[in-house]
Amino acid sequence: MPSNDPEKFDSMLLAMAQQHEGGVPEMLDTIFSFLARKTDFFIGGEKGAAEKMILGKFRAHETEALAAESKKKKEREESESKRKSRLEQRRKEEEENEKKRQEFFSKGSNSTSSPSPVPKVMELTDEEAEKLQKEMDKQNEAPSATSASKSPAEGGDGDKKKEDDDEEEDPKEKGKLKPNAGNGCDMPNYRWTQTLSELELRVPVSAPFAIRSRDVVVNIQKRHLTIGLKGQPPIIDGDLPHEVKLEESTWLLEDNATVIVNMEKVNKMEWWSKLVTSDPEISTRKINPEPSKLSDLDGDTRGLVEKMMYDQRQRELGLPTSDEAKKQETIRKWFAYYNTNQECHTIL
Repeated sequence: MPSNDPEKFDSMLLAMAQQHEGGVPEMLDTIFSFLARKTDFFIGGEKGAAEKMILGKFRAHETEALAAESKKKKEREESESKRKSRLEQRRKEEEENEKKRQEFFSKGSNSTSSPSPVPKVMELTDEEAEKLQKEMDKQNEAPSATSASKSPAEGGDGDKKKEDDDEEEDPKEKGKLKPNAGNGCDMPNYRWTQTLSELELRVPVSAPFAIRSRDVVVNIQKRHLTIGLKGQPPIIDGDLPHEVKLEESTWLLEDNATVIVNMEKVNKMEWWSKLVTSDPEISTRKINPEPSKLSDLDGDTRGLVEKMMYDQRQRELGLPTSDEAKKQETIRKWFAYYNTNQECHTIL
């Protein structure tokens, strides 16, 4: 065997092979013709030496080729055996999973008195909402217990007292929940967050088998949302307080355990106070848009967002929005102008 790179002349030999339409026999004819015409390969040695050399090289490369093919064949057989083993294992898991799925849905559809393993959303009373808010506040304040225990001189109790006073002064805020970190709400059976333009909803689903997309029911309408497992009471089934864009709303099943729904708002200039109308309200006055997000906006867009936030606050306080204030100012100026002209006419 040559000690140099065996692939050194591959490009030239491939170019030759491409020009021989007759394949290997025609290419061998060309090579042996070259040796006969341009070298003393056939006549330069003893009788039969050329044939002996050719057969020797042929046997060596034949042995190498057969060994390589045998190795590839063995690897293919091992790979195929592993593939079949994985398929068989997967088939058994699928059969077991399908059996559990059928038992689960059959039990759910035949049962009339036993409670469903899938939790159902229920409307909370004001007392329950306040209790839920206290539990959420307790969890949120746990990491910052030190700062919460400041003396009145340091402002700890003073700030809390100020917030309580604000809520007492505004009866509209009484009983409303504090938004979570995503400006939405953490409900017992799901969690939703929002930006000015869209909402994200995460709904955990559970069953004694690996849940697939075909087992999940997600029905998104402009003003209605339904989520649950087939044959089971829905986890969410309620009217949306505002419209969403159907063509821009999507959902997926994450890790066979959580339904994630993304919905784009039609009105991108208001915060939602609840996901469905049966939910308790959150206080949109306590929503805190991420400052870095506002600073990333260009001047015109940022101005529009800030105007929207101002108008939202004004509406909640029962005060005129910026547009309404401009209209009122225009009307006031018109009446002032009209009254002035009337006085002038009276004098004349």
